Amino acid sequence: MTRIALIHALAHSVAPINDEMARAWPQAQRMNLLDDSLSADLARTGQGLDAAMHQRFEALAAYAEGTGAQAILFTCSAFGPCIEAVAARRPHMPVLKPNEAMVTEAVAHGGRIGLIASFAPTLASMPPEFPPGTAVITALAEGALQCLNEGNPARHDALVVEAAQALARQGCQVIVLAQFSMARAQAAALQAVGLPVLTTPGSAVRALRQRLAL
Repeated sequence: MTRIALIHALAHSVAPINDEMARAWPQAQRMNLLDDSLSADLARTGQGLDAAMHQRFEALAAYAEGTGAQAILFTCSAFGPCIEAVAARRPHMPVLKPNEAMVTEAVAHGGRIGLIASFAPTLASMPPEFPPGTAVITALAEGALQCLNEGNPARHDALVVEAAQALARQGCQVIVLAQFSMARAQAAALQAVGLPVLTTPGSAVRALRQRLAL
């Protein structure tokens, strides 16, 4: 059985990717690792992705690989360089950044891409993941993550929809939801803007299956 390690920095990311895996790839064995201090420390310390943070990601990846995982998917979008370093040390196995597959799918759509995040550091770390010259317009669904933390998912979804509508008014032709925790708002955003709305879980599962030829 294929064993996939899912490594999370936000508790809200756990359910969306597990739900997508259960729906689209039920045969895979899922392993979940959560360290919710990663995002908290990144936001609190202001140290950025320093050597200590890189080492924490390497330790998580080494543990996951040691349990027999055949691929690793990280689910928090603010740690791109740390994940790239983990992947560089593991050419023998797929190691995916959370947005990697979604970026590829969004670029394939062509045109202007609207990027929505609910975790502010993502708006600094994620745009460079797109190919040079890609037209990316960003929007922060401000307060959305706090609403999830406070047990108000309906308000979270409404804030994501508002951001999507703002991006649609700016001429975006495809909307991408940066956080795994935002996938729950996909249907509402799609209905509101009538544009393709991509989620990280959906794109990531498709890419993993392709990379593993399953």
